[in-house]
Amino acid sequence: MASVTNDAMDAGVVEKQDDSDSFTEVKSKKSQKRKLEAPDMDTEGPVASKRPQFPPISLDKLRGDDQMRKVAVPAHRYTPLKENWLKIFTPIVENLQLQVRFNLKSRNVEIKTCKETQDIASLTKAADFVKAFILGFQVEDALALIRLDELFLESFDVTDVKPLKGDHLSRAIGRIAGKGGKTKFTIENVTKTRIVLADTKVHSSSSQEHEH
Repeated sequence: MASVTNDAMDAGVVEKQDDSDSFTEVKSKKSQKRKLEAPDMDTEGPVASKRPQFPPISLDKLRGDDQMRKVAVPAHRYTPLKENWLKIFTPIVENLQLQVRFNLKSRNVEIKTCKETQDIASLTKAADFVKAFILGFQVEDALALIRLDELFLESFDVTDVKPLKGDHLSRAIGRIAGKGGKTKFTIENVTKTRIVLADTKVHSSSSQEHEH
């Protein structure tokens, strides 16, 4: 009985082995990807193409649309601006070849490029010039921002350096100015800068090599 059973089992094993040939072997995706044929490359020679011809660009189109800068004017600077308007207007129009006006509704000095404007960088110079005057610089000192390329405006609040209040803040500002403005005058001469103290703000006009 045992031998028959073993023979039957052996036969079953053989049959199972024979049946396995009827199954399709599942191939991994990696092997399928490797056997995929790459599409043929286009090996045709270069096609002769004509060089595109563009018409010359006019100076007006090259310059683009007119650009404008606005500088807000606080109420306490209206009168000084009115009194010095001719000194501000003349270098902007004649030297930088820009248009400028004071907008009564928005309370802004508006500076705009025009056909006569040769250098777009003049717009930034003019805006810095007006801003410097609005911050409290004398017109003569602010004009340096137009005449010299390496001058920059910089502002900071005294409380940004050290948080002070009340009398401590007043004393700190007083120390910067000094008696009769002597300390401020000394700082300006040594660092070759111009400084304006306005409330808790300190504004300076200096060249890049003397910053900080």
